[in-house]
Amino acid sequence: MTLKNYWLMKSEPSAFSFDDLRKAKSQTTSWDGVRNYQARNTMRDSMQVGDGVLFYHSNADPPCIPGIAEVVREGYADHTAFDPKDSHYDPKSRKESPIWYVVDIKFVKAFKEPVTLPKIRATKELQKMVLVRPGSRLSVQPVTRQEWEIILRLGGIGREK
Repeated sequence: MTLKNYWLMKSEPSAFSFDDLRKAKSQTTSWDGVRNYQARNTMRDSMQVGDGVLFYHSNADPPCIPGIAEVVREGYADHTAFDPKDSHYDPKSRKESPIWYVVDIKFVKAFKEPVTLPKIRATKELQKMVLVRPGSRLSVQPVTRQEWEIILRLGGIGREK
């Protein structure tokens, strides 16, 4: 039996917001355009169908987690890397040997109250969360089950199964 994992995925709301996910076809999107090897490795090797996702708005005022999503398709080649017209094009990435990967996520639930970065920093039990560590800028980060449950409680939706 595989235990469920939890992740935090960052997006600038001006590029793709939680509301964009909610309004997307089937409320699902591929998490494309990631160009960091560590985040790529996480999506390619570690994220599994059914994993929970905290959707984080970076570069917002204030930065916050407005809700949760779920991984619905495991890592596969990022199509944007193959398109010369796309801003995420990578001429070194080939369909037969891709460099960059995506996962698909699906909207699950919006928080009653977005969980802001200041609120996270002020919560003692979240002091070791990757998000608040100095120098932590990864767009895909692991979240512990305890951190997940605390964030859900702060967001006003209680404990998720």
